[in-house]
Amino acid sequence: MTVRRIGSGGPWEDVVGYSRVVVAGSQAWVSGCTATVDGEVVHPGDVAAQARVAFGVLVDALESAGLTAADVVRTRMYVTDTSRWEEVGRVHGEVFGAVRPATAMIGVAALLHPDMLVEVEADAVKSA
Repeated sequence: MTVRRIGSGGPWEDVVGYSRVVVAGSQAWVSGCTATVDGEVVHPGDVAAQARVAFGVLVDALESAGLTAADVVRTRMYVTDTSRWEEVGRVHGEVFGAVRPATAMIGVAALLHPDMLVEVEADAVKSA
């Protein structure tokens, strides 16, 4: 089985040594995606806007690997303020409502940059 590792050119990929998405056979795993655009965290303080950007990065990563949001079977959402879970959850529903992947939302003390409020990742299986 061939394993493909696809980078996004993000500022931390070379430092940390990871790929944005790894594809093996019909399966794909998308690394944590945040609201980082051109190396800058966008929408500080707005968790829903950050979630929209992060899920957009995630879907773009899937598409770069030949998959779509409809192929997602599991997501994970890391949030720095669990009292705002519903804002992130609603964005997840906008992106994956009909897909209904298995999911988890995890409260964390902090993310890599102090302005980051949410990070998302996904596992996908290519439909036949």
